[in-house]
Amino acid sequence: MSAGRPGPHRINPPELSPATGFSHAVTATGGRLVFLAGQTALDGAGKVVGRTLPEQFERALANLLTALAAAGGVPSDLARVTVYAVDVEDYRAHAPELGRIWHRLAGRDYPAMAVIGVVRLWDTEALLELDGTAVLP
Repeated sequence: MSAGRPGPHRINPPELSPATGFSHAVTATGGRLVFLAGQTALDGAGKVVGRTLPEQFERALANLLTALAAAGGVPSDLARVTVYAVDVEDYRAHAPELGRIWHRLAGRDYPAMAVIGVVRLWDTEALLELDGTAVLP
């Protein structure tokens, strides 16, 4: 989005390391804020699905985007996403595949992101959780 339009605007200064899979900063003007609760790889029955990190990432991201869509938003409205991972090294090892999943489900607009290592999540079978903030025009 351009800086003059409502919604997120991504900023990646050339002085910083290349932003791969995230944006260094995101500004937002106008619009409505949507705070998205943490989503894991739960199916509609409340069971964690997927045994591998990429399988769970795909489901968790799809769940996050479903919540966003229910609020009237689209993936490019995401301003911030935090990933909580029980194994950050596993997350890093799968980063290229996770990027392809992101592109397929959410497009090429990246929000400001962080990956945080955690001891465990609410559901012990969950390998990661995603939450976020979106700005709808």
